[in-house]
Amino acid sequence: MQLEILTPERKVYSGDVYGILLPGTEGTFEILDRHAPIIAALGKGKMKVLKDKNSSESYDISGGFVEMIGNKASVLIEDAKVID
Repeated sequence: MQLEILTPERKVYSGDVYGILLPGTEGTFEILDRHAPIIAALGKGKMKVLKDKNSSESYDISGGFVEMIGNKASVLIEDAKVID
């Protein structure tokens, strides 16, 4: 699936991924390739980008929204810091 992670100031990530693990306002959830359309609010926490089944990147986020339509996920957040 195609993923774009955007803040008001910059594009954090853009590319094809296997899935994303997100901190929702009601708990953590995962969106994988070919997921049904969804719009959800995000809370403060750790967002994990699953580039493929063996590699990932993690970010500390402060909240925002995610939209999944047509196998494209758009994550709109206030800020993102890479976690080592």
